[in-house]
Amino acid sequence: MEWVRGDVLGHGSFGSVHLAIPRKFSSQFPSLMAVKSSADGYSITLKNEKEILDKVGFCPQIVRCFGDDYSVENGDRVYNLLLEYASKGSLADQVKKNNGHLQESDVRRYTRSLIKGLQHIHAKGFVHCDIKLQNVLVFDEDEVKIADFGLAKKSGDEQSRCECRGTPLYMSPESVNDNEYESPCDIWALGCAVVEMMTGKPAWNHKQESNLFNLLIRIGVGDELPIIPGELSEEGKDFLMKCFVKDPKKRWTAEMLLNHPFVCVADGGDGNEFVRKKGSEEISTSPRSPFSFPEWKSVQSSATTSISENSKFDSLLTSGDCLMDRIRLLACDEKPSWSDSESWISVR
Repeated sequence: MEWVRGDVLGHGSFGSVHLAIPRKFSSQFPSLMAVKSSADGYSITLKNEKEILDKVGFCPQIVRCFGDDYSVENGDRVYNLLLEYASKGSLADQVKKNNGHLQESDVRRYTRSLIKGLQHIHAKGFVHCDIKLQNVLVFDEDEVKIADFGLAKKSGDEQSRCECRGTPLYMSPESVNDNEYESPCDIWALGCAVVEMMTGKPAWNHKQESNLFNLLIRIGVGDELPIIPGELSEEGKDFLMKCFVKDPKKRWTAEMLLNHPFVCVADGGDGNEFVRKKGSEEISTSPRSPFSFPEWKSVQSSATTSISENSKFDSLLTSGDCLMDRIRLLACDEKPSWSDSESWISVR
């Protein structure tokens, strides 16, 4: 495909980003794209991004790749990677435009999309390794998609002990301590992104001029956790606690988080807007009567168990039937007595 390089959109460690305009109309390509370009000798990151995107395949929550090519500019051979163009920039840009923070209803919606993207990436056997607001792009319909796969890797692949991936403020304890980059590190970074969407500030209280080594010590050693915003709902705080588990084996997965109330309920302002699935399609509805609630499938249970307040969310969310499990928590074994007719009231 022939294309023309347009205005500069930004710069990165890999090179530059420009608008790309196809020379001829084609139904296979959009009228505007973004092209990442780098001198061929320094294009290993972009080539890794192309390879990962090809293997991960299509997902509505992941930026699409339209191919790559080479060009010669100012006598140098340049590698070009053609991608979807996001007209609204990154989530970091949106936070700045909205007085340094987003509404919780928007944070819930964006977070759900990010989890879906991560679930797809992890299911395909890959780890993004650099989830942060700057790497999440916002499109015309206010959709968000995960981008920048230059540091992504195949899950399980060993790497040099000297190799470091990602952004320090988003790094997980196991990445700092053991140089381990597997799917749980993306979940930790997701939690950091949620904090930043809510507050406009990094999850760790760390000034740019401060010693980076001290930050890594705080992340990797001891019991200190990232800041959990006080203005966040109880569901949001619990969601973050599932992301900020020091032990990666106990940290919740993307699949588990997708059933958490923080994202399986899209708050429409009054808390009554539910998100449910019908086949592969998601439907948002506001119940107008007791009979218009989503049709959740029940799970058979041989016994009623008592659940402590601390483990309430954990047991509630291990299945996708959030609503029915919530009702079970309120149910008891005592049956009503219908024999006392004196307390009955006649109605017409």
